[in-house]
Formats: sequence, structure tokens, C-alpha cells
Amino acid sequence: MSFVRYLVSDVEASVEFYGRLGFTLERQFPAIAMVRRDDVVLWLAGPDSSAARPMPDGRVPEAGGWNRFVLTVEDLDATVADLRAHGVGFRNDIVTGPGGRQILAEDPSGNVVELFEPAEPDA
Repeated sequence: MSFVRYLVSDVEASVEFYGRLGFTLERQFPAIAMVRRDDVVLWLAGPDSSAARPMPDGRVPEAGGWNRFVLTVEDLDATVADLRAHGVGFRNDIVTGPGGRQILAEDPSGNVVELFEPAEPDA
């Protein structure tokens, strides 16, 4: 099994955000929470976690950036409307490509989650 570690600025807010996307809380410690949706397990590592310690060269790990994982949703419009109603920000509007529709949501720490609705297969 693989895990994705996301650095977050607020563990509690992140657990709530990912809960809205269908993740369930598996374990929580003061500095980290582990949430799961199907085969995806996220380690939400807060600023007091060992993952946020400065590197030997002085760089400090932080939340945000453009790397992301993709969550498939059945109704992208409804998902986006629900998230917007709860104050979630987006980096773009819904775009359509040959494989489906997608949008980039930001979790409470500025990490990106791509929400993807696959195109209907030809009948």
C-alpha cells in the first residue's frame, strides 16, 4: 500500500475538508491525521510534525505547490457547488478535455486536489 503525505497548516481544518471529499479519519495524533478514501491514504502532517522540520540546508517544508492527486467524482458540478458553499477556493474554473472535466480545489493549507469527472463512454 502507498500513502501520500501532504503538509498542512491546520490538521483539524484539513480533516474536515477531506471529509467533505469522502475521506474517513483512520487515526489522529496532535501533529498528524491519517484519512482514507478507498485505496488512497493521506497523511495530513501539521507544522509540528516531524515532516515539517527544516532540512539540513535550511529549507523548510511547506504546504501548497502544484503537485496533486486526482479524485474521481460522479457529479463535478454538484461537488464544486457544495465545496464553494463551504468556502473552499479553486485555482481555476471547470475545464473540459477529451477524457472528461476537471477543476483544481485547494485544501485549507493551499494544497491542490484535482476533482475529475470522466467523460461518458460512447454508447
